Amino acid sequence: MLRRYGSKAVGLVCTTLVTGLLLTFGLVSATRAQAVDQPPTTDKQLADTRCIIGLEKFLPADYYYCLASQSYGEKNYGEAQRFFHTAASWASKPAQYVLGVMALNGDHQPVNRPLALAWLALAAERHTERFNQAYVELRAHLSPRERAESEKLLHDLQPTYADATAATRAEARYHDGMQMLRSKGIGSSYCMQGMFDAAQLAGSTIGPDQAMACPQTTTLAVQIDKKAADVFEDWHGHVTVEPLQPVETKDGKPLPPKNGSGS
Repeated sequence: MLRRYGSKAVGLVCTTLVTGLLLTFGLVSATRAQAVDQPPTTDKQLADTRCIIGLEKFLPADYYYCLASQSYGEKNYGEAQRFFHTAASWASKPAQYVLGVMALNGDHQPVNRPLALAWLALAAERHTERFNQAYVELRAHLSPRERAESEKLLHDLQPTYADATAATRAEARYHDGMQMLRSKGIGSSYCMQGMFDAAQLAGSTIGPDQAMACPQTTTLAVQIDKKAADVFEDWHGHVTVEPLQPVETKDGKPLPPKNGSGS
């Protein structure tokens, strides 16, 4: 059921914004432009994105990026900016990328090319190819004065958004969440707030914020780990995704199953 929280729909925010914006500035080759030539994501599709609030206890970067995209689809652009910034502070490279693209194009803000380059520098700090290429191409189009200004802006952004701070605390949040799942014991379930199947709500008066699904902790851990691999992509030497292992008692026996709520 985690697949319903909207990661694929959210990912199209980058495709829609970045394709148009980089083409505007002449930063996409004909081949690359053709590769990303997809039907644009509609505001309704973004607004209908499902964001699982319980995921914030594990991967806040993913959760707030989802909220940002949802808000953008609802035309709440101030909220979208705020949530993109929050996601970026939890080491979301896609959020940092989108913030750069929005600054580049003046998307509901003044055009600011140096700021755009600073955000793209943060997005590219792990040298992930798709982000690094955008940074290199934009930098080549900026004047020496703009690049110098961008360096100053980057210096101001780094204490909050660079991996040294943002990814480190995101890693700690992820490990805390996974440790909580381990503590419940093998065979237990975990009720994650906001995770639900719409079909289960037919005829129900409860909303998505109150809805819950309670999968096995091992099943849930696999889904969270898949998302963690995206959040920490190319952050080498840090997060490792491993199967959920039981926490043992003092006599070496695994803890008995213990169901729990994520609310």
